[in-house]
Order: sequence, then C-alpha cells, then structure tokens
Amino acid sequence: MTSQKCVALIAHDQKKDDIAAFAKANEAVLARWKIVATGTTGGRVQEACPSLDIIRMKSGPLGGDQQIGALITTGEVHMLIFFTDPLTAMPHDVDVKALMRLATVYDIPMALNRATAEQLIDFHHP
Repeated sequence: MTSQKCVALIAHDQKKDDIAAFAKANEAVLARWKIVATGTTGGRVQEACPSLDIIRMKSGPLGGDQQIGALITTGEVHMLIFFTDPLTAMPHDVDVKALMRLATVYDIPMALNRATAEQLIDFHHP
C-alpha cells in the first residue's frame, strides 16, 4: 500500500445496503482515500460507486476482518468504518471484537454507525 490515507469499510449482512448508500452519498470524499473492504461489502460498495477503486479482502467470516486487522497493526489503515448489526448474532463475533480491539489499541478513528461515519469522513478527509 502507498502512503495515501486508507479507510477500511466493513458491514454486517443487514447493514450492507446502508454502507453502500453511505458510500454513494460520500463518493467524492471517499475517492480521495485508498479504500480496503471485506469481500462482500467491497463488492456492494463497488456496485454503488463504480468510480471508486476498492481493494477487496476476503469475506469477513473467511478472514477478511483479520486481514484488515493486520493492516491496522502495520499502520496502513487510518480509519475504520464498520456498520455493525447489534440485533443479529454473528458466528464470527470473536473476529469482529478483535478488529475493534485493534482499532482501539492502535488509536485509529472508528465508526460503528452511519451518524458517526458521517462525522469522521467530514473531519478526517485527506
């Protein structure tokens, strides 16, 4: 990855439409970021925003959360936007918690819902 600021986009299944809509509404700002995303989320955002260049990792349950966590630890991800679904049980919940823990440990801005993501993207644009 380059020195360009990088944002990670992730969404639980019930929030994929929401993150695609968020990306569409903020496409011009996101175009200034390097974007990494878990596989399915990245695909949905790419469909909504064909102009964005998105690096897609594996699907979250198949290791994508961990791949993004590794990028956080190496300083390559500068902001995490993760639309979580608190009402649905996640079989890979431990991976999700580990990712959030890494964002906290490495002190990167993290949004878990659209309201916070809107604030972060406005405040931290590169």
